[in-house]
Amino acid sequence: MKKISLLVFTSLLLLSCSSTRLVDEWESPDTPVYEANRVLVIGMSADTELRRTFEDKLASGLEKERIIAVRSVDFFEGSFTDSDKTEEDLDRIESKLLNAGFDSVLISRITGTEDKVTTVQAVRGFVNDFQNFKDYYRSNQELYRKGKTESYRIFHTETTVFCLCPGKARELLWKGSIDIVDPYNRERNVNEYVRILLKNLEKKEILIVAE
Repeated sequence: MKKISLLVFTSLLLLSCSSTRLVDEWESPDTPVYEANRVLVIGMSADTELRRTFEDKLASGLEKERIIAVRSVDFFEGSFTDSDKTEEDLDRIESKLLNAGFDSVLISRITGTEDKVTTVQAVRGFVNDFQNFKDYYRSNQELYRKGKTESYRIFHTETTVFCLCPGKARELLWKGSIDIVDPYNRERNVNEYVRILLKNLEKKEILIVAE
């Protein structure tokens, strides 16, 4: 019984603190298969370092799939993000992209954060199967000290893929919401984010179409 309880609670902990995962997605019913040739990768963030890291990792991942991928930090001038863009500005940018041979744009952004507190401490009390009050209380008394609280943060993100198709103004092909859990190791979590994203794009045959 003790081993079963430990297994159940361990499984619940792993589930509650799971890593990066796709939580929601939408795809255009009008475009069942879309293979890209040249993609502009845009990471929308005020954190310049994070933006560069994301764009670099994703561009590298797309290039491994034999897709030409260009980072927005390389394509646009440094002043591109300094001001809001009007519809006319975006039309000019789209024309510039078409002239440069782009057929797709991928944009990713952080939509929000959420703080969570784990139940690890409470679970310890149950799985140890204490036989008396003193042992149980002594093992869990650190919960009184706030410094011992075990918590983590979830970053909610959204990624959208647009087609620069003739006659269609920036048509939305796919949109996915990906949650990143406890992103203290930035590079590791960006790598995991890119892996999940590319895996799902290939599954939906959006940008990446397996031969």
